Parts: sequence; C-alpha cells; structure tokens
Amino acid sequence: MKLSQYAKEKGVCYRTAYNWFWKGLIPNAKQLPTGTIIVSETKEQLPLDTNIVTYARVSNHSRKKELEYQVDRINQYCLAKGYSIAKSYKEIASGMNDNRPQFWKMIDSEPTLIVVENKDRLTRFGFNYIERLLDKTNCQVEVIHQDHEDETDLVKDLVSVITSFCCRLYGIRRGQNKSNKIKEVLNDSIL
Repeated sequence: MKLSQYAKEKGVCYRTAYNWFWKGLIPNAKQLPTGTIIVSETKEQLPLDTNIVTYARVSNHSRKKELEYQVDRINQYCLAKGYSIAKSYKEIASGMNDNRPQFWKMIDSEPTLIVVENKDRLTRFGFNYIERLLDKTNCQVEVIHQDHEDETDLVKDLVSVITSFCCRLYGIRRGQNKSNKIKEVLNDSIL
C-alpha cells in the first residue's frame, strides 16, 4: 500500500508517516525509483516490551458518562489494532490544567505508546510540544481521530486560550465573592 493509505490506517497525518519512514520506524517500507513510498501489508508486530497505555479525559463531572464511553471506544480501537493495554488512565479535569494527577502517573509509568481518542483529550493547548518531548523518551502518541484542517486547529487553540483566561478570571472572582460572603457573615455575627 502507499504511504498515504498507511497513514490513514494508522490515524496519523501523511507528514508524520513520512517522518517515521525516514527515521526507519516503519518496517517493510521502501521507496520506489519514482519516489513513491510503499509499505508491505504484513501485520506490524510491536516489540514484546511495549508499554501501551490509554488516556481518556473529560472536563467536568457532568460528563462522567461520556468518560466511560470514551474509554470503551479507545479499548475497542486498541483491540482492533491488536494492542495489549498495560493500563488505562482516565480523569475528570480541564485540559488546560497542568496538575492532572492521572496524566502525571501515566507519564511516570514510562509508556512507549499512549493512545488517545482526540488530541484535545491529552491537552487543550500545546499538543505538539508534548508529542515532541515524549518522542525524546521513545514514547509515541497515537491519536485515533486526527484533525486534518489547520484552520479548525487554529480556531480550537484560540477558543482554548480564551477559555483558560475566562476560567482564571471567573475563578478569581468566585474566590473573591466567597471571601466577601464569609466576611459579611463574620461581621454580622460579631455585631
């Protein structure tokens, strides 16, 4: 099959598959004299010591049921690919929060492959930074549903940044409002 078809089957963009080819990460791949890259259709076997983990996340407790559906979809995907999952991590937290306990437990487990449903489940902003840093530790991130439109990604990133600032602003206001209410109650009880 052509490299473009291989990329679609793996759920990655063509450029990622192209980079994998030049790094020698795609077994049984060769380039024809015409420049076309062909990948033989033999089943790709992962090394036995592969530590495959899955990560699912939702933003708030009202979407807890969606979290379970997300975990099921990821598990079905891994089953279809023949992956043996070492551990599944799931949590309810904002994708902008960098203090997610399950996320850090997952990273500390030194996985060799992390499977997520969408890029924004791993992080709302800076996915490429995380992916490149994990690559340095010989860990790959496999995204089931890739976004192929850069404009859509740009809009999502903008919305994520605005959401982050709004959460901080409203969080500060909420804290101040609670503080003011406590002060009022204390002043009323003293008088």
